[in-house]
Amino acid sequence: MLTVAVLISGAGSNLRALLEAAAEPDYPARVVVVGADREADGLAHAEEFGIPSFTVPWREFTSREEWGDELGTQLDVWKPDLIVLSGLMRLLPPSLVARFTPRIINTHPAYLPEFPGAHGVRDALAAGVAQTGASVILVDDGIDSGPVLAQERVPVLDSDDEHTLHDRIKPVERRLLIDVVRRVATGELELAAARRPLTPS
Repeated sequence: MLTVAVLISGAGSNLRALLEAAAEPDYPARVVVVGADREADGLAHAEEFGIPSFTVPWREFTSREEWGDELGTQLDVWKPDLIVLSGLMRLLPPSLVARFTPRIINTHPAYLPEFPGAHGVRDALAAGVAQTGASVILVDDGIDSGPVLAQERVPVLDSDDEHTLHDRIKPVERRLLIDVVRRVATGELELAAARRPLTPS
């Protein structure tokens, strides 16, 4: 059984979808802990499902590296096979990525490498494209620059604003995440084989 740690910053809608999938007896992975960089609303999902949680508040540290060191210490307690960044709005420091690579994956509401960064949906609308998408990637030490593990196109409608487009991307993002975790658990997807060498820090 694959053990999974999920890291969040906000409401945790992807987290909830993964928790619901993992509650099914035939799903080959289990969430063992949920972490956050603040008092995130999504921690309530962990409580509802009886999953332990921890918080490593970003503001309590003087540098990203110190924050990452403490986050790594918390993750080491649970020794997860896989770490899922699910709306974590902080870039992990290279030292933490190197410590856990290639066991960290991330979801993104765009068809990478198109529209990386924190405003992928907004940027797609601003660019006037006819389609965007959702992606699940292997995390490296860049911004949404790791190898793509799964992705799917989502059309942009003339009537779309940022909210409506994101609402149509989210279900695709969740489905891709659940499938990627399943394939990692069954050995169908080997993260080490997907890994590219990390950029030297």
